[in-house]
Amino acid sequence: KLYGCDPYAALHMKPDYVKSILAPWGMLDHPIYLITDGQDPEVFERLQQDPDIGPQLRLVPPESSWLGGDVTFAIMSNAFVGNPASSLSSFIAHSRLAFGFNNTS
Repeated sequence: KLYGCDPYAALHMKPDYVKSILAPWGMLDHPIYLITDGQDPEVFERLQQDPDIGPQLRLVPPESSWLGGDVTFAIMSNAFVGNPASSLSSFIAHSRLAFGFNNTS
């Protein structure tokens, strides 16, 4: 498939998938924040071990994380890579489009 979203890759957020989205935007040289519900801790571990993503990867500290703040943070970010199976990711992507951000995957 040469277009659209690969649902397997998007669900598992492997480093090559994330880099294929962020690299063309020049975003691999900037902090990358992971917003997660913690259901798949392997996502963070895989991304953290990647030599390109790992040094830039950040998590919002649990004591500072709350749903409204995380959603606002994602909506206002320079780029957003979401899980298409997630209703929260869908809400964030639609909100970003409503605000006129076009770099949403």
